[in-house]
This record gives sequence, C-alpha cells and structure tokens, in this order.
Amino acid sequence: MLLHDTALIYGRYLRQSLRSRFALLFGLLMPLLYLLFFGPLLTGLPLGGRGSSWQLLVPGLLLQLGLFGASFTGFAIIIEKGQGVLERMRVTPVSRLALLLGRVLRDATVFVFQAVLLVLAAVTMGLRAPLAGVLIGFAFVCLLTVSLGSLSCAVALRVDTPQTSGPLVNALTMPSMLLSGLMLPMTLAPGWLDLLSHFMPLRYLVDAVRDAYVGSYGTDHMLYGALVAVGFSVLAVTVGTRVFRTAGA
Repeated sequence: MLLHDTALIYGRYLRQSLRSRFALLFGLLMPLLYLLFFGPLLTGLPLGGRGSSWQLLVPGLLLQLGLFGASFTGFAIIIEKGQGVLERMRVTPVSRLALLLGRVLRDATVFVFQAVLLVLAAVTMGLRAPLAGVLIGFAFVCLLTVSLGSLSCAVALRVDTPQTSGPLVNALTMPSMLLSGLMLPMTLAPGWLDLLSHFMPLRYLVDAVRDAYVGSYGTDHMLYGALVAVGFSVLAVTVGTRVFRTAGA
C-alpha cells in the first residue's frame, strides 16, 4: 500500500510539473549562469585539486541545484495549506509517509532531469568525466533533494506564511553554500575556515562527487559522502513524516 500510495501522490505532482515546462527550465538558470560566466574564469588557475577546473566546478553546481531547489519546495505546502488541499489529503487513508515521499521523489526527478541538462551543457564547454562518476553525481543530487525537500516540507507545515519560511530557508542555505566549497574547494581556504566547513554535511557530498568526476571511487571522501548522504536522507524523511502526522493534529 505504501508503494501504491506513493505512486499516486508522485504521479499527481509530476503531472503538475510537466504542465509547467517553463518552471522546469527556469530552475536551471542560476547554475547555468555560473557555468557560462564563472567557469571560464577558473580555467588554468591552481585550484588545489585533481582534474580540470570543470571537474571541480560542475559537481558543486550540481549540488547547488539540489540545495537551492529542494530547500524552497516547502512553499507549495504553504499554498496547499491555505487552499485546504493538504487537509483534504490528510483525512484520506493515504499513508503520511507516502504524502511526503510522493512530493520529494517528484522533486528528485525534476532536479535530476535538470542536472542532466547541466552536465550536457558542461560537456560542450570542456567537461570530461567518466560516465560512472557522472551517474554517481546524479545519485548524490537525488539523495540531497530527498533530504532537503523533506526538511523543507516539515518547516512549511510549522509556519503559516512564505514571509516566515523564506528568511529561515535563506539563513540555512547561504552558509551551506559558502562553507561547503560548492564554488571552490575548501582546501584553498584558511585553516580555521576549512576546519569549520567540516561541520557542514554538504561538504562531504561535494568532496565525494568531485572524486567521482576524476574517477576515484574508493576514497575516504566517497565513503564519508555516501554515509552522510544516506544518513541525512533517512533522518530527514523520518522528521518530515513525523511532522506530517502531528502538524495540525
């Protein structure tokens, strides 16, 4: 029943996304601008990492796509609460976990699709990476989207207006972007800043995907990144499901 309920919710929200093709492409705009206007500035610079500048930048842009996209998915929950849609769904026998998973899996599908387009654009600009590494990067984007989408929905269920949710989400996403090394590796940072970045879970995902893009699959970065990504996903889905069960009760 969980799979059946999840498929129903997933299909409903995926059809909504497919009806808004402009929104699908617009979400790709910011990473694409970084790729076009920031990427060429890094060519030839000593960035302190293995591989080319594209193999450093593109993994960061992929995770940036998931970070900013999934963190704001909760705004749809706030709208549905105001219109009474969410309460009508909650009185049905559909599993509360399915109500969450259907949404976040739709988000994961959308962002992986956007990630594919971003990688194709990067290939035309000079990115060269093994296929296995690229697929691993998509898997990390999917896990990050599920994690942040679940937490974003949980936050949205606890607030009443987008004006309350927006500043809170920004207060969490901006430090995550700056301290995780999305744009440049944190090995270039001063020692105290590099140390501080290790308390940011996204840092481990960034390091893992960058290793994957140079073909290094058995490194400590890959192990730590996988453990953090899976653990964070389980924790976030658990929190999100609990909030779906209790919010408004």
